[in-house]
Amino acid sequence: MIRTLLFSILAFIAHVANAQSALCQCEDTCEHVHGIDLSHYQGQVFWESVGSHSKTAYVYLKATEGGDRIDSFFERNIDLAHRYGLKVGCYHFFRPRTSLSLQLRNFQKQCLPAEQDLLPMIDVESTGNLSTEEFCDSLMTFLRLVEEAYKQKPLVYTFRNFYDKHLVGKLDDYQLMIAFYRDEEPVLSDERDITMWQYTSKGRIVGVNGNIDKSRFMGHHGLREIRFQH
Repeated sequence: MIRTLLFSILAFIAHVANAQSALCQCEDTCEHVHGIDLSHYQGQVFWESVGSHSKTAYVYLKATEGGDRIDSFFERNIDLAHRYGLKVGCYHFFRPRTSLSLQLRNFQKQCLPAEQDLLPMIDVESTGNLSTEEFCDSLMTFLRLVEEAYKQKPLVYTFRNFYDKHLVGKLDDYQLMIAFYRDEEPVLSDERDITMWQYTSKGRIVGVNGNIDKSRFMGHHGLREIRFQH
């Protein structure tokens, strides 16, 4: 009985320690510039609370996906994020097999230059079952279309392993946000520079229910490098 009780107490202490550790986010213990990205998956966000969280300097909002999908919370999110003082950018989830002109028009209808503080971001996570060569041709053409439309190169988001498998040498002229959910900073196989690191998909923040993606700038990089040029 005593042994069982002791094990129970130790288990409870471990649970509390783990809970405290989970609440101790990177931004609480470092001086990097941090931000978040959001979509309809987070549901209704209490932006007043998010805006008062001093370490959240920017937010990327999902605007569109493919040729016709619009994030159902986008309009509400961008209005309130601005209202409560956050630097805001929009991102598009890229579908390699979908008409590039349709994707661009879809994105442009939501990602309005006048509402942007940050560079548009293209979320690249799938080859669409194309060969690497076909996929890269599609992606590079789309990135050029986005650049022509917004008069500046977009930021590109992808996972470290996806970059190493498909994108080495293709994105040298683009700033990168790399997703890599480990304790150590990401290093790409070609050792090229990384502007931003999405370090967790299980972050927590006051004002958002459930998990959230969190990112920060790497090394000497800072917010001015991804400002939208009006």
